[in-house]
Amino acid sequence: MTDRPPQRTPNRQLAALIAEAGFSNAGLARRVDQLGLEHGLDLRYDKTSVTRWLRGQQPRGTTPALIAEVFTRRLGRRLSAQDLGLDACAPVYAGLEFAATPEEAVDIVSGLWRKDSGSHAELRKIAFTPAGLVVPSRDWLIGRADERVGRGDPAHPAEARVPTQGRAPAVSLAAPPTASVPRQRSTDRGPGQRVTGGDIAALRSVGELFRTLDHAYGGGHARQALVRYLEHEAEPMLRGVYGETVGRRLFGAAADLTRLAGWTSHDIAAHGLAQRYFVQALRLSQAAGDRAYGSYVLITMSRQAVYLGHGREAVQLARVAQQGVGSSAPPVVQAMLHSVEARGHAVLGEVRACTSSLVRAERALDAARPGDDVPYWARFFDEAQLADDFGHCHRDLQQYRAAVQHAERSLQLRAPAFARSRLFCRVVLATARLGLGELDQACALGAEAAQQASEMRSARAVEYVRDFERRLEPYRDATPVRNYRDRVGAIG
Repeated sequence: MTDRPPQRTPNRQLAALIAEAGFSNAGLARRVDQLGLEHGLDLRYDKTSVTRWLRGQQPRGTTPALIAEVFTRRLGRRLSAQDLGLDACAPVYAGLEFAATPEEAVDIVSGLWRKDSGSHAELRKIAFTPAGLVVPSRDWLIGRADERVGRGDPAHPAEARVPTQGRAPAVSLAAPPTASVPRQRSTDRGPGQRVTGGDIAALRSVGELFRTLDHAYGGGHARQALVRYLEHEAEPMLRGVYGETVGRRLFGAAADLTRLAGWTSHDIAAHGLAQRYFVQALRLSQAAGDRAYGSYVLITMSRQAVYLGHGREAVQLARVAQQGVGSSAPPVVQAMLHSVEARGHAVLGEVRACTSSLVRAERALDAARPGDDVPYWARFFDEAQLADDFGHCHRDLQQYRAAVQHAERSLQLRAPAFARSRLFCRVVLATARLGLGELDQACALGAEAAQQASEMRSARAVEYVRDFERRLEPYRDATPVRNYRDRVGAIG
């Protein structure tokens, strides 16, 4: 006698929400398919698929999260897969939302930290989606400052007072406080504990530590340690007790670490995950009331778009950042904004627009003065970085002689601590030398870069070298190229 398949329980939660949203079965399926396309997924659901879900069948993979997001958009309130009577899964969409409140922002970003620090390998395989850039950047640009971020601090009513006229308190562009040794308090921190200035100083010091490791050894070197730190240290602080002043500083420090988690994810080619970290860093910066840092997050997103070949989106993000920060930003920040826009134009092959942006960047940097109040996160942008951006732009526009000039200048000026940036610039120089027909010099430079890439945990470094090698293919039988391959082969 054969066993009969178990009877499924009809999904009444899903049925009720379909009725509330006014969807037909075909309409829901179509919306899930459209959202899937935003994430590189070819799902092809239809009304029969929805009928099966209503009868109790559980959709597979990331589909429950997509269905939940469809209802969230339609009904205007956050819904999870469990709210729909569906099994939870790794959320393909979670992380691209621009939260309505600081509390919701903490829930979203802490969920990312927890999943990323665990064994959710699929989270790192999520595709980058250009369509996912539009809503967060728009919401940041037109959104109002959060009136209140303090949590449960009746002992300090003056500090917890709502800023006047609904505006966030001013945030200094000066360097954040630092501590020589980050304080580890995960063993004694519990819910409801007060956050202090020392806690925030520790977060800032940890950021400097991981930034240094990233520059020198690549994003893969200590990325997981950074994510675990965010989960075990930053999240309890964000859910702790603090007033308005400390709260703004706390959200600013959390935004900085979250952006860095995104940058290191980008460096190991987890581009969809990086995109989500960037969006959440943008939202945290809004809670911090730090408009300038938000512009920095946007140009970080722009650089990722440049790397992935999405020039149009890169230009748009840079321009949103410019609009959001206005003309009051220090000259160094203005230079950074224009140079990143130039990179997007170069990817698109727009020579005139690229040149105009580079000229604006150069003029802005020339206007900088030693006494300017420059944000700590912008101090890396100097003549070496501007020359690097010039070199990349001229390479992309196949203006190889100019690319050589600027890449060589950047390498002369760039400090050794920025090892990965120097590697990228060396590959740009090698590519430009190759474009000028200087095969021997190009291969020598490429071999140096390959050696350096082998000593880093950086997918981007490896991809830069591979791109150079693809350009060598027309010359594969030449002696310098054979020697190059022998040298690289010996590296392993």
